[in-house]
Amino acid sequence: MLWLRALHIIFVVCWFAGLFYLPRIFVYFAASEDSATRAQLAVMSRRLYRFVTPFMVLTVVFGVWMIGLAPDYYLSATWLWLKLAGVTFLVVYHFQCGRYVKAINADSDRHSHVFYRFFNEVPVLFLFAIVFLVVLKPF
Repeated sequence: MLWLRALHIIFVVCWFAGLFYLPRIFVYFAASEDSATRAQLAVMSRRLYRFVTPFMVLTVVFGVWMIGLAPDYYLSATWLWLKLAGVTFLVVYHFQCGRYVKAINADSDRHSHVFYRFFNEVPVLFLFAIVFLVVLKPF
């Protein structure tokens, strides 16, 4: 069980690295007026999205695997259901990032850098909430 937990944490960290950096690329893209810079940032966003998507999948796989090893404990824990709600939101957030990557690469994205600066903060809030839920196990 501990090796599953370790792998889960490793892939969470890798996935969050992407969730933190990808929207930052969006900020730079939206703020740039130079076409060469925008083109490079579009490529970077596409490559990073493709790179971190498997980390999201592995995070979920190892998390579900751990739940499967002790379903009576985990499925009766309110903190876990709240964590799963947060993870579900982050998966949706990840796919929304994919939509923005697609729009950026098609040069059809019209969001401002201010929009992306706020969008960039969302995973931080969920990280705090999820870590507190897992460590403190309230309820």
